[in-house]
Amino acid sequence: MNVLVTGAAGYIGSHAVRRLLADGHTVVALDNLSRGHQAAIDAVRQIAPSRLTFARADAGDAAALDTLLVRHKVDAVMHFAAYALVRESVDEPLAYYRNNTSAAVTLIEACVRAGVQRFVFSSTCATYGEPAPEFIPIAESCPQRPINPYGWSKLHVEHVLRDVAHAASRKGRPFAFAALRYFNVAGCDRSGALGEDHDPETHLIPVVLQAVLGRRDAVTIFGTDYPTPDGTCIRDYVHVEDLIDAHVAVMDALRPGDRRAYNLGIGRGYSVREVIDSVRRVTGREFVVREGSRRPGDPPTLYADPSLIRSDLGWSASIKDIDEIVATAWAWFRDHPRGYAK
Repeated sequence: MNVLVTGAAGYIGSHAVRRLLADGHTVVALDNLSRGHQAAIDAVRQIAPSRLTFARADAGDAAALDTLLVRHKVDAVMHFAAYALVRESVDEPLAYYRNNTSAAVTLIEACVRAGVQRFVFSSTCATYGEPAPEFIPIAESCPQRPINPYGWSKLHVEHVLRDVAHAASRKGRPFAFAALRYFNVAGCDRSGALGEDHDPETHLIPVVLQAVLGRRDAVTIFGTDYPTPDGTCIRDYVHVEDLIDAHVAVMDALRPGDRRAYNLGIGRGYSVREVIDSVRRVTGREFVVREGSRRPGDPPTLYADPSLIRSDLGWSASIKDIDEIVATAWAWFRDHPRGYAK
């Protein structure tokens, strides 16, 4: 299959490119490198140089998309390109609606023009907002009520995809899509070729590992008085390779006219303190931990009910132990203490 991957030089996108190439697909990797890394593309290129084309372009560049989709006879799109910092989305909402929503509309339009019939969208559990306790674990039937522009920017795209698929079906031009709502993606490629490198870094496991490596003075726990067993927030951590495995399974399963949505998680949560303790066990090192006040909008407990994708496609996470997830991240961070920087 010929697959266009947007955001291909980012954390999740680069892992998708690696897996697709390993599976024998031909990949058009698109990234403007504003937040992605050329080094990630270089790392995956060696798997199958003849089956990888890298295009430095924006996911909202209609002319570039028209050329790439037609020239490479693209069969399916995996759309990862997006901004994903909640606090930044509150401060710069227009940037999120432009980059996440408007660019996605341009991409979907290009897919319709080119006759691409499979679209796998990187959505988020942030579309659920702050679910009431009775909705935990979170199933796809949970009301989608975002509480920040990031969540809204993704939910708008889900609505666009739904409406486009409906209209295409009525016109006899089937368009299939799946919206995959991620929980906390973690870990690194177990071959050691790819890792996680964000600036700024906001994800808990990389933040703690940066403290281990001396790249930050301490780790701060934001809130220790939540109604959870140890007083800290609980989240669902899904390994990045399991996440990509789900994308491939969904892409293969999509049939003309399909409109699917799945939660991607392991189906249980780990607290902030449990993650910190795991890093201590895995690395064998100590670091400073400070306690701070709660951050606005941090629900006590969020974790997925992944039973729908398991029943539909047989997918479930293969790595559910937090130590194993942390170990894959530590292996890469230990060898790349400053990320992809030489």
